[in-house]
Amino acid sequence: MSKKKDGSGGHIGLTLAMAGGAFILRKLLATAWTKILGKEPPTDLTDPKVTLAEAVGWAVLTAVIVETARFGIVRATTRRSEPAVGEAESD
Repeated sequence: MSKKKDGSGGHIGLTLAMAGGAFILRKLLATAWTKILGKEPPTDLTDPKVTLAEAVGWAVLTAVIVETARFGIVRATTRRSEPAVGEAESD
């Protein structure tokens, strides 16, 4: 019988890396949004001052940047945990 390693430690690390990366990116995006547009990003959608264009722009910008970063984090993390090409697995 082959032994399989429990990958739960890797999943926890990956989850923490993604959450931390998303948090930092959102803070950086909010700072950039404020510097470029001169007002806070639209986080309160019930505020009548928030326009549809602002809300959609913020949602698209945040989604694209954060999801791209998450993709990179997942790729970088899984590449480190996979065996090297040509390396034999022991049964």
